[in-house]
Amino acid sequence: MRILLVGEYSRLHNSLKEGLVELGHEVVIVGNGDGFKQYPVDIFIDHSFHNHFLKKLKIAFHRLTSIDLSSLEVYLKTLLKFKQMKGFDVVQLINESALGIQARHEKRFIKRLLKHNKKLFLLSCGIDHQCMTFMMNRKFRYSIMSPYLKDKSLYDNYKFQLHYLNPDFTDLHDFIYANCKGVIATDMDYHLPLLGHPKYLGLIPNPINTSKIKFIPITTIDGKIKIFHGINTSAVVKKGNDYFIEALKVIEKKYVDRVEIISTRSIPYEEYIKHYDDCHVLLDQTNSYDQGYNALEAMAKGKVVFTGAEEEWLDYYKLEKNTVAINAKPDVNSIIEDLEWLINNPEHIGIISKNARDFIEKEHDLLMITKTYLQTWKR
Repeated sequence: MRILLVGEYSRLHNSLKEGLVELGHEVVIVGNGDGFKQYPVDIFIDHSFHNHFLKKLKIAFHRLTSIDLSSLEVYLKTLLKFKQMKGFDVVQLINESALGIQARHEKRFIKRLLKHNKKLFLLSCGIDHQCMTFMMNRKFRYSIMSPYLKDKSLYDNYKFQLHYLNPDFTDLHDFIYANCKGVIATDMDYHLPLLGHPKYLGLIPNPINTSKIKFIPITTIDGKIKIFHGINTSAVVKKGNDYFIEALKVIEKKYVDRVEIISTRSIPYEEYIKHYDDCHVLLDQTNSYDQGYNALEAMAKGKVVFTGAEEEWLDYYKLEKNTVAINAKPDVNSIIEDLEWLINNPEHIGIISKNARDFIEKEHDLLMITKTYLQTWKR
């Protein structure tokens, strides 16, 4: 089959492409590499308004005309490169806003995709209208929207998420759902909001190419326990990094002779993964029920990851609490307690490390997941 994967911001589509190519399919990824993360894509489409002066020009023009110049530029570039996006058996959008542009331009782009290709599928991966509605209705015990629901003064931090509820994006959501063959969730945070929806095709876990990720077993810990905290500065509140920051202050002070803490801020993906290679514990996020891509790849390396590992996730995979990953709740004291448990019982680090790798190989195996996608698309 010929498969067009539209959008990339977690390496999901790159991993899926690796599996599809291995099984003999032709795959093309179109996207912008997701800014500073610089994920590989085959058809690169981005706007030019990145420096300070051009950003100010774009904002001023938008205020005067309601036209987003960066969105318009991206859409026009899709027209110039559209010959490379025709004749595919399957087109999969990584999100309702796969190109990250204004809804009306996304809709025009998707209409062209529908006209010149066979089947369209949508991933619920990242924020979309469905999960936003679920979160805003407080259906989760906690979520990335919890800080905003408690404190509306955080509005500026949540403009991106909230725009999925605007009339334009609601219209885009309705249009995609009416015209796609179905919607696939990539983890528990998207699975739960879609349960019972007629377009829902089920949960397909993120594919992880373990042949490219070396397992680094933790048999003994000589010296300090190394804790890595990689921060995306634009998502500190949403991801719960502030809880980790406060917890680490306490841990660093109390266990100064027993831990080493490494922190980074908004670095490219390739640099990010190199930074945590020799750590034992990785702090990912607190406001989720399941793991995102960074957490899964770290688990594949054998890191003990503080991330989403809630009851619903444990039940789905039939696991015991804190045996594969540490469920990081949005609570400083809870994080401190779990870190102290590991520091005072370092033998558990090696056990969880091996369990994490085994879990990834069993539930996120690249070819198994790729075949599930192929079966779902054909069905």
